[in-house]
Amino acid sequence: MDLIASVAEETDLPKAKATEVVDAVFAAIEAALKKQEEVRLVGFGTFATSKRAAGTGRNPRTGEEIAIPESTSVRFKPGKSLKDSVN
Repeated sequence: MDLIASVAEETDLPKAKATEVVDAVFAAIEAALKKQEEVRLVGFGTFATSKRAAGTGRNPRTGEEIAIPESTSVRFKPGKSLKDSVN
């Protein structure tokens, strides 16, 4: 599925304008997540950041212990409407 083509078709916007709209939405989500803010799209779901603590792991080939640094990941929790529409 081409998201931009779908948005353009659903909204009767030219593809170039639909591209601007979709890019603006993604940029807003990204900016909020960079500030550690939650992004709620009512009925669709919630994007949030989550910290992973530093730890140690093993190289599966050599068995050597390696340090895994702390990192931040993005989590998505689907909303009820989205869950219901998929089931």
